[in-house]
Amino acid sequence: MAIKPIGDRVLVELIDDEIAKVGSLYVPDTAKEKPSRGKVVATGEGRLDGKDLVPMRVKVGDKVLFGKYAGVELKYEDKDYLILNEHDILVVID
Repeated sequence: MAIKPIGDRVLVELIDDEIAKVGSLYVPDTAKEKPSRGKVVATGEGRLDGKDLVPMRVKVGDKVLFGKYAGVELKYEDKDYLILNEHDILVVID
């Protein structure tokens, strides 16, 4: 991948629980909520604590939940991504 996060940042591919139709009504894209889960596709090297490097607790391939308004959105090669700080990740899903 051409995008490489630095420090304690994580690149997450958004997982969209798409509901195109509710009953006989279609839900427009503008009414859908922003996804709050995704899959880690790249990580930085970790954060510095003084002179020590603290490694990342998440790894590529982890499925994660994050805060609804966390991170910076990015569209790259027709896919939606989010750049998060590691502390914005709430849980790792097994």
